[in-house]
Amino acid sequence: MKHGFKYNFTMKPTILACAALLIPAFAFAARPFVTDDARLTTGGSCQLESWLRIYPDSQEIWALPACNPTGNLEFTIGGGVAKYEGESTTNDYVFQAKTLLRRLETNDWGLGLGIGTILHPEINPGPNQLGNTYAYIPLSVSLSDDKLIIHANVGWLKDKASGLNTASWGIGAELKLHPNWLGIAETYGDNHGNAYGQTGVRYSVIPNLFQIDATFGLQISDPDKAHWISFGIRYTPDKLL
Repeated sequence: MKHGFKYNFTMKPTILACAALLIPAFAFAARPFVTDDARLTTGGSCQLESWLRIYPDSQEIWALPACNPTGNLEFTIGGGVAKYEGESTTNDYVFQAKTLLRRLETNDWGLGLGIGTILHPEINPGPNQLGNTYAYIPLSVSLSDDKLIIHANVGWLKDKASGLNTASWGIGAELKLHPNWLGIAETYGDNHGNAYGQTGVRYSVIPNLFQIDATFGLQISDPDKAHWISFGIRYTPDKLL
């Protein structure tokens, strides 16, 4: 990595906070993706995504409710709790707004814009693509009547403490394996040479309402440094009442 800093995912939380300035940010994407899509929560409604991510020496639990009151402006306010081996828990908070510049349709493409900030970024920043203040552009392309949808992101992070600017990238694909089963694969990284990847599945327990998912991921640029498994849920009602 640049700047003479070698990232270690077993570092104590105080060092992880410093490491965050070297990792780019974009996206709290639809579970289980890190690469975001050009889609929003249903207009006039809210959704909840929550997940557990397990590393060899730590665990994270996230809960991210999001609402779309106007139809084209989604707000996400939530946070995560991390527990490091031999350490007390730490808390992180995210505030994000996202809109669409072009709505994704079947066999077409969509484009969006997201901006956000992370407060107290001590949770493992690399695999989450977290940072202090960030903006990103998600592009999604639908193929074969939505059987395959490809997502690509480019992003930017401005670290408040150091003033460092970092670029981020990501590309992912969701493949419909069955009406209730979705396969996912993605890779993402930054201009400092960090690259990550994960693959997994999502199962619709109640179609268009409640889904569960599981993934396995690792740091491609140095697999010994970070790997994880995650389990998540999504609750996506069409309306609140």
